[in-house]
Amino acid sequence: MDVLGTLLKLWNDSGFNYFFIGDGWKYLVMIVVACVLLYLGIVKQFEPLLLVGIAFGALLTNLPGSSLYSPELWDRFLTGEIGFGTIMHDGGLLDVLYIGVKAGVYPSLIFMGIGAMTDFGPLLSNPKSLLLGAAAQLGVFVAYIGAVILGFTGNQAASIGIIGGADGPTAIFLTTRLAPELLGAIAIAAYSYMALIPLIQPPLMKLCTTKKMRMVKMEQTRVVTKTEKIVFPIVVSIFVILLLPSTAPLIGCLMLGNLWRECGVTERLSDTVQNALMNIVTVFLGISVGATTVASRFLTLDTLKIVALGLVAFAISTVGGLLGGDVMYVLTGGKVNPLIGSAGVSAVPMAARVSQKVGQKANPANFLLMHAMGPNVAGVIGSAIAAGFLLAVYG
Repeated sequence: MDVLGTLLKLWNDSGFNYFFIGDGWKYLVMIVVACVLLYLGIVKQFEPLLLVGIAFGALLTNLPGSSLYSPELWDRFLTGEIGFGTIMHDGGLLDVLYIGVKAGVYPSLIFMGIGAMTDFGPLLSNPKSLLLGAAAQLGVFVAYIGAVILGFTGNQAASIGIIGGADGPTAIFLTTRLAPELLGAIAIAAYSYMALIPLIQPPLMKLCTTKKMRMVKMEQTRVVTKTEKIVFPIVVSIFVILLLPSTAPLIGCLMLGNLWRECGVTERLSDTVQNALMNIVTVFLGISVGATTVASRFLTLDTLKIVALGLVAFAISTVGGLLGGDVMYVLTGGKVNPLIGSAGVSAVPMAARVSQKVGQKANPANFLLMHAMGPNVAGVIGSAIAAGFLLAVYG
């Protein structure tokens, strides 16, 4: 028996051998990146429910020889050479799971869960907060222009810009349709900035408001009736989807989830969507999105540009919401605390909690959480509409 030959064959067949061939070092870099993301998710608790899955998916796809995800297979899919059937037959485990991302199933189901967990009462009791949610989409379009200037195509620029909405599922939904080659970088940027909201937003909030503004104590909003809460998701679905049909998967699922929550006769479905279904979809979404961060395609200059543009988009969206709040403060004679404008980004309910925290530092008697939830849930709708608009233009 040729022991040396057997050992050599084992070495050549192992993943370790790939690290010493060509660009094999890139796999090592991505393994380190994946471990850093795992650290941030587990130890620092940065969006752990999704970041841990994304990071582990990135780890698995960058272990040479694992054959769990095949980007070349998806290149052939994009050119129309093969269909989902071939991917199911020839692809690895993560290829099969990624079909749910590519088909838009996972992001839509996440929206259904968000709808089931969200109370639109604060928005209904103060409809003006819808304007703050719209103002907080400013960063989406500024970053889009910046991406075009930096040389990205229109499709890619639209996908990068949506990071400014601070809405991971929407960013994934739009990117899989317009620029799937950028999905890994955009998803990681979107969820990283969502997790860093408590660090990014407060300095901007202090920059765009005076202490007098931050001290404003808002009046209690009116009580919203059950009928209003039931009618709202139905009316929004009809109007928004007729206006922008491309928003149907996201808006439809968001409003269906909310209707299950509010109608009073589907508690079991609402509970399932909020918990079991949401958890299952989060598992599949995280690991399959992480699988797209293949070393050869992730470690590029474009990735650094996306990370930078994503930060600009998020910062400008926050500023847009705050400036909208400043305008409302003036128009209402100082009755609106402009801090609630920063909650117009759609990271629910984290952005609203940051508004509450900063407001309470300025005035310990302040309680802005429920007021900030209005722009916050408006931001969810706003980011979906912004994505629908960009999809209608470039899809």
